[in-house]
Amino acid sequence: MTDSVADNIARVRERIAAAAVRAGRGPEEVTLVAVTKRHPAQAIREALAAGVRDIGESYVQEARMKRDGLAPDEREAIRWHLLGHLQSNKARQAVPLFDLIQSVDSLRLAQSLARQAQHLGRTLPVLLQVHLGDEETKFGLPLDAALDAAAQVAALDGLDLQGLMGIAPFGGDPRSHFAAMRRLFERLPPSHRRTLSLGMTGDFETAIEEGATMVRIGTAIFGPRQ
Repeated sequence: MTDSVADNIARVRERIAAAAVRAGRGPEEVTLVAVTKRHPAQAIREALAAGVRDIGESYVQEARMKRDGLAPDEREAIRWHLLGHLQSNKARQAVPLFDLIQSVDSLRLAQSLARQAQHLGRTLPVLLQVHLGDEETKFGLPLDAALDAAAQVAALDGLDLQGLMGIAPFGGDPRSHFAAMRRLFERLPPSHRRTLSLGMTGDFETAIEEGATMVRIGTAIFGPRQ
């Protein structure tokens, strides 16, 4: 018999709490984002029933389809996160759907999002995605360019820059990469130093120990992607 989503969430929360305590922090300082990419809308319902309110998706079209499959009260209960790479020409579709876009990886994309947010009369929370390691397949701003980019993004009307997001390279010890992200995060102005999104199923405890305030968990909650 497979474990339920609720059981898995409870175990993940226990691990989050233990990692936070090891780092001298409170468990309430870490937000859990349940990543439902390539899982059905029912997975979102089960996460909601277990008390999770932050849901992460990687694709605009998939997120829209799942939103449409939920009841209005279910949709409104969720804080929707976009985690995957977003092309600038998809900004118009993304802005109405998401409460936080974590994957802003260029000034061009930020400008497109800002224009669309202004058109809709809203202020869109965003994170800057920083490229960790040397994997060419990963998106994000170089570490040494992130502070300048943050200043430019923060100046755009229509956006609320809340912090940084990073994905550790596959394989190896992620700690040094997470520590570099923490040091960069600490150099942001206080008003933009609200969220440090680091860590997934395989490394979220290390991320919390290194200062993450948000973790993105899929497999440990929902099992392998379908």
